[in-house]
Amino acid sequence: MHDPTGGLPPRFLRTPEAARLLGLSGRTLEKHRVYGTGPRYRKIGGRVVYALADLQAWADRGLRTSTSDPGPGGVPPARRR
Repeated sequence: MHDPTGGLPPRFLRTPEAARLLGLSGRTLEKHRVYGTGPRYRKIGGRVVYALADLQAWADRGLRTSTSDPGPGGVPPARRR
């Protein structure tokens, strides 16, 4: 059987897969999307998909080297600002 992706890893993930990658629930990721606090996403044919690079960039906003490190910003909780 022919593999149309040529064995390439997925470039876009649906909400359940993206949430699993980040260690979040799908519902939490949906809340982030509603409140505008989550990773960038795309709508393709009515489906929400996340690029792996966007998920990584969003997660990297919470990167710290110590508990006293203020970091470059942060990943906000999934609630209204």
